[in-house]
Amino acid sequence: MNLMIIGAGGVGQSVAMIIKRAGREGHWAKKVVLADYNRTRAEEVSTMCSDSRFIAEEVDAGDAEQIKALIHKYGITQVLNAVEPIYNEIIFDTCFDCKIGYMDCAMTLSKRHPDKPFELTHIKLGDYQLAKHEQWEKAGCMALVGSGVEPGMADVFASFAVKHLFDTIDEVNIRDGDNYNIPGHEGVAFGFSIWTTIEECLNPPVIWEKERGWYCTEPFSEPEVFSFPGGIGDVEVINVEHEEVILIPRVINCNRVTFKFGVPREMRTLLLNLQRCGMDNADRKIKVGDSEISPRDFLVKVVPYPLELASKIVGKGCAGTWVTGTRDGLKRSVYLYQVADNQDCYAKYGTNSVVAQTAVGSVIMLELIATGIWNLKGVYGPESFDPDPFVALMAKYEFPGGMQEKDSAYCEMLNRKRLLGTP
Repeated sequence: MNLMIIGAGGVGQSVAMIIKRAGREGHWAKKVVLADYNRTRAEEVSTMCSDSRFIAEEVDAGDAEQIKALIHKYGITQVLNAVEPIYNEIIFDTCFDCKIGYMDCAMTLSKRHPDKPFELTHIKLGDYQLAKHEQWEKAGCMALVGSGVEPGMADVFASFAVKHLFDTIDEVNIRDGDNYNIPGHEGVAFGFSIWTTIEECLNPPVIWEKERGWYCTEPFSEPEVFSFPGGIGDVEVINVEHEEVILIPRVINCNRVTFKFGVPREMRTLLLNLQRCGMDNADRKIKVGDSEISPRDFLVKVVPYPLELASKIVGKGCAGTWVTGTRDGLKRSVYLYQVADNQDCYAKYGTNSVVAQTAVGSVIMLELIATGIWNLKGVYGPESFDPDPFVALMAKYEFPGGMQEKDSAYCEMLNRKRLLGTP
């Protein structure tokens, strides 16, 4: 595989460093072009990798011709889109035009319903891409969308649960929480893309139910306390717009799909205040000197960049999929997850654990594509593929998964068997 990573930020750097750290096991990537609008940044990541396979280039992610030029120059066979999803349509369509593989960590953006934004969906995440499935299929090419940790690894866990753990599925609930802390730091701190954080947290969250389909709620709705493994403990989580809710029910037969994320109360307040004064707006342009910039893009420039704080963060983050249903006629509840320690990730990759978790999902999927194990023509999410090869590679890339059997009739049966020493 000749890979081009568009975007040399936290995720792009982590992807490159994970591939490099794998040694010969990462040589399925014969060439890795690191392309960013800031060439100096791309060169920094290339230098970190200290390997001739990693090449720095400059590119405007909004310019299809520049992207095409690099694809042809290096014989690129696969693109990983690691920039803000505002560029997804251009990169997605350019890969189709060049008849090469496409992958992203976040799907094309949604647009809220003009009259009932907190009740009805309008344009959902990924609608633009999923509508082009037949075109990609006929062209004999594959676009793998939503392929990080959430979405990505979380979707794989849902498929794993269907294949191995349940006879019937009731709910698939993605739950993400952490116990991060930045000793001595005062002020705002974002763990990943500031632009994307604002987008997904302030958009109307989407929920899917079999009898109702997709519908929306108010931002930060339905708070609940979820107990996370890995020493993290209880975290209050709330509804957030996310791709898994769009992807999973298209493939997995279940009754309900949700996504809830542990956004601290002070961050929720900050985001709502930004919205009230229009600073979340990504469409309106304001003139600053001789240039024009959106309020959200201005915020991205002035708020501390996530990589600046990466070395100072202590604690762990957990991403996972909570599945409920039945097994052998008994109700069952299981949480499949991956826990990442921030200081460990920074020592290995020079990035925080949030972007490192995102990157490892992409790297595993890239290897499965490069080796022909995941190979479907069209536009797909990760839940459409056999989960076993992915889960088997998690330990190789130093991000092993875990499984927590939660309270249920099935769990009680397992405990009785253990007590009695029966198989």
